[in-house]
Amino acid sequence: MNSHVTAISNRLSLRPPQTESLEILSRVCELTELSKDAEVVVALRTVQAEFPAVTDFEREFPSLCFALATGVGKTRLMGAFIAYLYRVEHIRNFFVLAPNLTIYNKLITDFDQPTHPKYVFRGIAEFATDRPVIITGDTYESMAGSIFDQPGRCKINIFNIAKINSEVRGGKSPRIKRLSEYLGQSYFDYLAGLDDLVMLMDESHRYRASAGVRAINELKPILGLELTATPFVEGSRGTTPFKNVIIDYPLGRAMADGFVKEPAVVTRKDFNPAGMSHDEIERLKLEDGVRLHEAVKVELETYARTTNSTIIKPFVLVIARDTTHASQLQQLIKSGSFFDGRYGDKVIQVDSSKTGAEEEEMVQRLLAVERAAEPTEIVIHVNMLKEGWDVTNLYTIVPLRAANARILIEQSIGRGLRLPYGKRTGVPAVDRLNIIAHDKFQEIVDEARKPESAIQLKQIILTGQELGEKTVTVVAPPLLESQLGIVPAGLTSSSLTAPNTAPTLFASPEEKQVAKVAYDVICELENRPETVPTAAHLQSPEIQAMVAAEVVGQYRPTQMELRGVLPPVDIAAIVARTTQAVIQRTINIPRILVVPKGAIRCGYHSFKLQLDSMRYPPPSNDLWIQHLRTQEREVLTLGKGGIEEARLENYVVAGLVDFDDVCYDDHAEYLYELAGQVVQHLRTYLTEDDTRKVLRVYQRPIAKFVHVQMSEHYWEEAAGYEVKISKGFSQLMPSAYTASAENPIRDFGSPPQDKNNMAKYLFGGFKRCLYSVQKFQSDTERKLAVILDREAEKWFKPARGQFQIYYRSGGDQREYQPDFVAEAELAIYMLETKEAGAVQDAEVRAKLDAAVRWCGHATDYSRRHGGKPWRYALIPHDVVSDNMTLAGLVQRFTVEGTGADDVVAVKTARGSGA
Repeated sequence: MNSHVTAISNRLSLRPPQTESLEILSRVCELTELSKDAEVVVALRTVQAEFPAVTDFEREFPSLCFALATGVGKTRLMGAFIAYLYRVEHIRNFFVLAPNLTIYNKLITDFDQPTHPKYVFRGIAEFATDRPVIITGDTYESMAGSIFDQPGRCKINIFNIAKINSEVRGGKSPRIKRLSEYLGQSYFDYLAGLDDLVMLMDESHRYRASAGVRAINELKPILGLELTATPFVEGSRGTTPFKNVIIDYPLGRAMADGFVKEPAVVTRKDFNPAGMSHDEIERLKLEDGVRLHEAVKVELETYARTTNSTIIKPFVLVIARDTTHASQLQQLIKSGSFFDGRYGDKVIQVDSSKTGAEEEEMVQRLLAVERAAEPTEIVIHVNMLKEGWDVTNLYTIVPLRAANARILIEQSIGRGLRLPYGKRTGVPAVDRLNIIAHDKFQEIVDEARKPESAIQLKQIILTGQELGEKTVTVVAPPLLESQLGIVPAGLTSSSLTAPNTAPTLFASPEEKQVAKVAYDVICELENRPETVPTAAHLQSPEIQAMVAAEVVGQYRPTQMELRGVLPPVDIAAIVARTTQAVIQRTINIPRILVVPKGAIRCGYHSFKLQLDSMRYPPPSNDLWIQHLRTQEREVLTLGKGGIEEARLENYVVAGLVDFDDVCYDDHAEYLYELAGQVVQHLRTYLTEDDTRKVLRVYQRPIAKFVHVQMSEHYWEEAAGYEVKISKGFSQLMPSAYTASAENPIRDFGSPPQDKNNMAKYLFGGFKRCLYSVQKFQSDTERKLAVILDREAEKWFKPARGQFQIYYRSGGDQREYQPDFVAEAELAIYMLETKEAGAVQDAEVRAKLDAAVRWCGHATDYSRRHGGKPWRYALIPHDVVSDNMTLAGLVQRFTVEGTGADDVVAVKTARGSGA
C-alpha cells in the first residue's frame, strides 16, 4: 500500500474493501495513461493483464466498476477516489452522476456540507482550507461566470441523470448543451474540453443504457469510475453482468465481515397456515412484526443507555402489493382495533398515489425517519424505496406482496442493512434485521441455503408467548442520585425509571436543585485526586467551603425566595448532607492509568505454526476465471490485484503487514520465518504452481490464520511503567435493562422456575446494594448477591466502563467488567464467578491477571490515603450457596497480587485507554 493510499485510508477511516478499492485505483493510475489522447484498446489490454475480470470498458473511454455491497460505504469511497486523484494525479475536475433526485440531493449534502456527519472529505487536509467547488445541475448556469477565476480549485459537478433523461426524450438536446453567454459555449462543451475530467457514476446499474448516459458519454472523460452493489443489468432475457468489474465485494462477505446487519427470517413456532385465510395470515404477520418491533425498540434503548450511546428509534417497513392495498393497510393501522390505535399517527404510506404537496410531505417524513423526534414507526411502501434511501434504523420488514423467495430476499433487505452505530455491537437484537415471513419461512430458508445465494439467513422461531410479552427499558440510576432527587434524562414511551427504594434526602424543589448543583460540583472533584484523593476527604472543612462557594456561584434562587415568600435555603447544610450521602452510597473506585516510561519494545516470540488444519485445495484455471467473471467471494481475496510475487513467502508477508500491530521494518525476518513455514506446509501436498495459486487466492484468510497465532506469542516491554491516578473516586454509572412490562422486578431472594433464562429477569428487594435493581446472568450470581446483601457493607454489579480495566485477547484489547464489587469492614472485593471447569481458560486467566494488577495499584493508592485494600476473588460456581459467608469465600478464593512492584500495563501505548 503506497503512502498516499495509507494516509487517505486512515484519515477517512476506510473499511478494508474501501481501502482495497483505493489501492486498485492507485494501481490503475500507475498502469495506464490518464489522458484524452490515450488509446482505449491499449489501456484495456494493460488493465486486463493485471485484473483479468475486466474484459471490456463498455464505453468509449476507460471505465471501471467497483461493486461494493449495500451498507459498505460507496459514497465515502467516491470521496476517497476524488481526494486521491486530486492529491496524487493533480486532477481538478470531476463529474458525479446520480440516478435520481434522492441520491442527487444526498450527494450534494455529503460533498458540500463539512458539518454534516456524512461529509466525505472530513480529515482531508487539502480540502480543510480550500474546499472543493460544488457545481450542481441547478447551479451550473449561475456559477458559470466564476469558474475560470479558480483554475487550481477542485471542482465537483453533481448532476441528476434522471433529469437529463427527461430532457433528451424525443431526440432533444439536454439543457447542459445549450449556449451559455458567460462561457461563450455550452457548459457541456466546456466540460468536454477539459483535459482532466474524471466521471464518477453512483448506482451505475440504474442508467447504463439510458439516453441521458449516451449523451453524457460524449464528454469523453479520461477515466470513469462506476459504483454499484448490483453489477448487472436486468433485461427481458435475464441478467447481463458488467464486463468492467475490477473488484466485487458482495453482500455475503459484508455480512461475514460485520459491516452490515445480520438478516434473519422470523416465524412463529409450529406455525401452520392451514385453515387461515389470506387476510388472517397477513394481519398476523403485521401484528407480529409490530410486536417484535416493540421488543427491538426496548433492546435498542437498553443498549444505548448501557453504553451511553445515542438512542435509536427503529421502524417497521411493510411491503404492500399495490397502492390500494397500501391504503387499506394504513387504514387498518390507524384504526382503534390495531394495538388500540397507538400507531395511528406513526404510520406513513409511500407510493406513487401521492402527488404535489402530499408527495412532498411524504418524502420529507421518509427522509426524516431516522430522527428520534420524527414520530414515524411504520412505513408502508409499494416498490418506491430504491437506492439512496440510506437509513440505519430499519429493523423489521413485513413483506405482504406475493413474490418468490429470491425477490423477497433481494428487495426486502437492501434498505435495512446499515448499522446505526457503524459497527456490530455484539448484541443480537441491535445487530439484526428481522424479516417476518410466516407463510414464506421455509421457502426463504431454502433459497438462502442455495450454493449460489450471497447470504445465509439466520432463523428465528418465536413462541406466541414471546411475541405477546411486552418489554420495557428499565433505567436504573445509582440510589445516590435517586436520593438526591435527580431524575434520568431522555425517558421515552418504552422506558421507565427503576423504583427508588431509599428515602429522598430533600423535600422542597429548591433544596433538590441545590443538592443537584452540589453533586455536580463533587463529581467534578473526582478529577482532582491531588486535592480530593478519596470521597472521605470531601468532608474536610476546606473542601466543604470550596464546594459551598461553587454552589453559591451556580445556584439561581427562585423568584419566591428573592421576594422573601420562601426562606433562603441553607446551602452549607445541603452540601454537608449531599457529601455524606456520596460517601455512604459509593465505593472509592480510583481511575488508574498505567503508562510506560521511556521507549517501548515489542515483538513476537518464535514458535511453530499449527498448520495441520490448513488444507486449501488447488484452484483450477477454469475456476479462477469463473470466480472473476461471476463475482464469487474467493476472487475478492486476490492479493494486490493478482500481482506475481518473486518469492512465494511475499504473499503471506504482504497480508500480515496489513494488520495494525505488525511492522515490516521491525519484524521482517520473523515474518519471513513464519511465511516460510506456511509455504513449506503447502508444498507438502501441492505442486509449486498450485502453491502459488493458493497463496494468491487465499492470501487474506491465510494471513489472518497466521496472525491469530502470532497474537498468542506477542510480547511488549518498556524501560519501566508508572501508575498515574486520574480520579481519586468515581461516580457510579447508570445502568439500563430490558425487562417484562407486566412484571418487571422480582424478589432476588427467590429463584425463578426458569433458571436457564435467568438473564431475562430483573431483580430487586436489596438492602445494601447501591442500585435498586440488578440483573444476573446465572442463579450462581443471584445466590452470591444474597450473600453480599446479607454481609457486605455495600455492593453492586458494575456497568460497562465503570473500571476501564483492559486485557489482551489474541490481537485485541478488551474491556473487563467484573461481576460484583463489594465493600466489607476490612477490604473492598472485586468478585467473579465462573464455572469450575472454566477457571483455567486462557481468557479467564487474562482477565484475572489484569484485575489482580488493578487491585494491586488500587491498594497501594488507597493505603497511602487511609483507605481499604482491594482484593480479587475468582469463585467457582459450584461452591456458592446461601449458607456460605463472604468471609469464607474470599478467604478461599482470593488471588493475591504483589502490588505496584509487579507492574504489567493494563493498557499500554498500543491501547486506547487505561
